[in-house]
Amino acid sequence: MAQLIHSDRGLERYDKTLTLQRLLVERVIADPHQAYLLTVEHPPVITLGRSADETHVLIPTERLKKQGIEIHSISRGGDVTYHGPGQLVAYPIMKIDRHGLGVREYLRRLEEVVINVLAEFGITAGRIPGLTGVWAQERKLCAMGVAVRRWVAYHGLALNVCTNMNHFNLIVPCGISDKKVASMTQLIGTDVAVSEVRPILVKWMCELFDFQDVRQDDEL
Repeated sequence: MAQLIHSDRGLERYDKTLTLQRLLVERVIADPHQAYLLTVEHPPVITLGRSADETHVLIPTERLKKQGIEIHSISRGGDVTYHGPGQLVAYPIMKIDRHGLGVREYLRRLEEVVINVLAEFGITAGRIPGLTGVWAQERKLCAMGVAVRRWVAYHGLALNVCTNMNHFNLIVPCGISDKKVASMTQLIGTDVAVSEVRPILVKWMCELFDFQDVRQDDEL
């Protein structure tokens, strides 16, 4: 029976979660039957993917530090992304070829997970051809970027639930200057909490990746 081990990290520093991801990648390489899902909110942080243009960070690093915003260059694909409280970040760590997926197909499957989550909250969302992520009303609700090592995927997705959207003015989100970002709370018009969205996302991860069982382990 395929089992997904889910760990809710609460509010956790980006570098601490990244260290855990790397540890779990090694576990999955050693035992491809293992699969993990970390869900987390991060204190304010800007991350730069492998193809990031540093000019897409619009504020000097020293000013960001004074505002308590960290900045990290990391191994995922994609450009510049912001993470902060009120954003549900999910890091699946799994051997994607066991699910019959290549990297592009894996990203499309993650997008489908989020599209189904949003539908449960009355938001009609979808894709924009040529752009990764999930969109509603031409605004980006969910950013995605993954890295893959020996067919084990890590990093993942960031869904804006009730995020401070002003912080996105610090960057050109995902390097896309002609489209806006939004949160679930903005589109629904009432407050939505990360705690409401998290179990729905876990459910759809199991549904669309064929996990028959979820084991909760918040002490990884």
